Amino acid sequence: MSATLDPTIAPHVRSHTELVLDEITRTVLAVRPDDLAAAADAIEGARRVFVLGLGRSGIALRALGMRLMHLGIEVHIVGETTTPALGDRDVLVLASGSGTTASIVRAATTAAAVGASTVVFTTDPTSPAARDARVVVVVPAAAKTDLASAASQQYAGSLFEQSVLVLGDALFHTLWRRTGAPAEELWARHANLE
Repeated sequence: MSATLDPTIAPHVRSHTELVLDEITRTVLAVRPDDLAAAADAIEGARRVFVLGLGRSGIALRALGMRLMHLGIEVHIVGETTTPALGDRDVLVLASGSGTTASIVRAATTAAAVGASTVVFTTDPTSPAARDARVVVVVPAAAKTDLASAASQQYAGSLFEQSVLVLGDALFHTLWRRTGAPAEELWARHANLE
């Protein structure tokens, strides 16, 4: 049994899709390439990489963590029971639109205290999470609390979270190309317990 679709909805879905894609493209292309290159340098030189974000930002960073693992980098998702202590020569990658989320700020403070480097994706380069970061990737999108639609017509932090996902893939692609490794080498690290 198939549902009957309202023929007036499809054009709206198409225009909403175009809006989302246009906003992502505009935002991602406004990010400074030097900041992403600096993030790649930090990750490439790290002993280990830790990623932390909450909610949808965390999902976007988990995707980056997975791809970094495919490159052969030792990656830990903060909050998992097997995550070891952060230390010097490690890099902590954070995502927080506002840069004020309490647990993100605490993690950034801990990283600074133990001598780890921090890469932060945020809309606010002056935020507490960005204060001691080695690299701040400024994403010119709305933070989740910005409901005025000035930076985005999408709800809350959607544009920030989407942009972090795309920027994470661009960061991975940059690192992958630097290695020169064939796709088959990365494929060998894909999960086989699914």
